[in-house]
Amino acid sequence: MLATYGPAFLLTLFAGLSTGIGAGLAFFTKPGDTRFLSIGMGFSAGVMIYISFVEILPKSQHEFAAVYGILGGQTLGLLCFFGGIALAFLIDHFIPEDVNPHEFKTKNEIRTLKSNTAVLKRTGVFTAIAIAIHNFPEGFATFVSALDSLALGVPIALAIAIHNIPEGMAVSLPIYHATGKRRTAFWYAFASGLAEPLGALIGYFLLAPLMGELTLGITFGFVAGMMIYISFDELLPSARVYGNAHTTIVGIVLGMLVMALSLIGFAML
Repeated sequence: MLATYGPAFLLTLFAGLSTGIGAGLAFFTKPGDTRFLSIGMGFSAGVMIYISFVEILPKSQHEFAAVYGILGGQTLGLLCFFGGIALAFLIDHFIPEDVNPHEFKTKNEIRTLKSNTAVLKRTGVFTAIAIAIHNFPEGFATFVSALDSLALGVPIALAIAIHNIPEGMAVSLPIYHATGKRRTAFWYAFASGLAEPLGALIGYFLLAPLMGELTLGITFGFVAGMMIYISFDELLPSARVYGNAHTTIVGIVLGMLVMALSLIGFAML
């Protein structure tokens, strides 16, 4: 496991700082063309849904089964899975809707608020804080998954990176329109992604003495639940809004296909 510390941290860093990619894209994408964003969100949802049910949840149950047997392992894995869904719901519930990164604003919506620059800047800053809160547990989940297996960590990092791109846009757009400064808007979005590697380090060092089958079982169960919540609550509805049924399903199928092929590829190595 020691040999994978570096790659695990780099994967987590990549996933978190992809908010900067979203910040950059926000300045150059055409306001009326959101099909690529729709396919990208569908792709991320396909990756997350596939790997959660095919790989992560079974791995959680396997870790528990090593201690409590098959029936106990399946039961505890499912409890953690639904616990992850509940945790993601609570995080969303306590963040105001107008600054929640899961309530993504289009450029047209931002233009209607453009007359009040103070409100716009507040929206961007508090959205950055909200994203940091979301990214903290995601960073820990990505890091621990990659430590246990790069074959598991790479696709998780990829899925989270894709889903962080529109979140970076949600931070940069209001700040850019409020201040007129691209550099300021970019750095706010970029900094919000730093919570992911920070969450990885803090979470790991707190739980390192307890690392074992039970810790991994709980972690993987919660990761699977959180990914399913993100997919159905955020990614799929947004993919449908920014595209249509066809762009959404194309993204989902492509995400699942790439995920399935990558898992086969890692298994052959």
